[in-house]
Amino acid sequence: MERGKKGQAAMEFLMTYGWAILAAVVVIAVLASFGVFSPSKYVPTSCIMTAPWGCDKNQIAANNSASTVTLQIINGGGQTYDNVIVSLTGDCVGSNAEVDDWADGTSTTVVITCATAPTAGSKVSGDISIAYSVDGGTIPLASSGSYTVEAVA
Repeated sequence: MERGKKGQAAMEFLMTYGWAILAAVVVIAVLASFGVFSPSKYVPTSCIMTAPWGCDKNQIAANNSASTVTLQIINGGGQTYDNVIVSLTGDCVGSNAEVDDWADGTSTTVVITCATAPTAGSKVSGDISIAYSVDGGTIPLASSGSYTVEAVA
């Protein structure tokens, strides 16, 4: 008889923990569905590039009415680059025309027309790819990065 009581106590103990774990899982699922665990929701603008390029995160914009993303890209490589082509993938897909003789330490505003217009008020994010070559060189080089910005009307 004593064994039955121990088994019943153990089962009640496990059931209590089971209900607590189930409640925790439900709470986590509800929070996830509301986007609480999405850090990009709280980061309004970001622009990260690999060397030798930089991006001014204060000069990035997505325009719904013009279907464009505008980036301020800085050459920090210590030399002049030719045949620079900036491409975006993700929420905005497109590329800009070639930029030649991009001098060291200078920045250029790159406007890329998106294949589809970003929705006003939504986050526009994706990857940046830059294809380029050293001034007078023939070897193709590449750099990459990522961006996130809120689209405006």
